[in-house]
Order: sequence, then structure tokens, then C-alpha cells
Amino acid sequence: MNIRLATDKDIDTILETFECAKKYMRASGNSRQWNGSYPDRGLMLSEIAAGHCHVVETGEGLLAGTFCLILGPDPTYAKIDGPGWVNAGPYGTVHRLASNGIAHGIGKACIDYCFNVIPKLRADTHADNQTMQHLLESNGFVRCGIIHIADGSPRIAYQKVK
Repeated sequence: MNIRLATDKDIDTILETFECAKKYMRASGNSRQWNGSYPDRGLMLSEIAAGHCHVVETGEGLLAGTFCLILGPDPTYAKIDGPGWVNAGPYGTVHRLASNGIAHGIGKACIDYCFNVIPKLRADTHADNQTMQHLLESNGFVRCGIIHIADGSPRIAYQKVK
């Protein structure tokens, strides 16, 4: 697999990937996360412009997944209920990880890539997203507590320090 920064030319395939991920979520019992148009075109174009959005390509050059890696403090992580963060040093955050289902190992490839960029990662996910929880925990992330996103809804917060 190849991971690279997304470009504006990738936007339609990225949005299609999110739609595939939403269908998978619904089929897996996660009906409350990523409702409506979220993540939408405007948000993703801004993530591309900021250099946060990445795509995962198969060996054949097909886009199979996407994620955002954001370096630096995440405002939603300033307050955490529960045990707390493993480490307070500089970190990167993985957001909006999605696969369109054409290849296996997208999540692991994302995490491995991110750890090559920065040795401390954080992520959060919805309580109904068992797939993401399994991915994070099977890759050495530790549950640190509950954070609340901008709309006030809770998310399970994770961290891994290399």
C-alpha cells in the first residue's frame, strides 16, 4: 500500500469512501456516528488544503482509504473524564479514518504511517464504533477516558506512545 497526501483531485473518491464506511457502520450496528453529510466536501477540502488529509492506495493505485493526521493540540482533548492521557507531550491525532472495503489492512497501514511521522498518537471514537475500538486496542492504544466533541457528544479517547 502507498500512503500520500490527498489532493483536490481525490475529493470525489474520498467522499465515496466515506459513504462506503457509513454503510459499513450501519450494517455493524453503529447508526449514530457520521450522520447526514458529515464528513462533507467543504470540511475535507479544508483538511486537504491544511495538509492533514491522506489517502491509502492499493498496489494498483486505487484509492482504498483515507484519514487525517493532525499534528499539535486538539482542542477537544483539553478536558478528559477518566484516567487521563498516558503522556502530555506533543502528539498527533488520527481523525476520519475510513475504508471503502476494496482492500484489507487500511487501519493498520494508517497507524503505522502515523507512528513514522510522530511517536505519540491520540484518537477518539464513538461508543458504537466497535471496529475502530478493536483496531485501536489491537494496535496498542490505551483507553484514556471520555472526551466531548464540539456538539457535546461523548467519544472514547485513546492514546499510544511509541
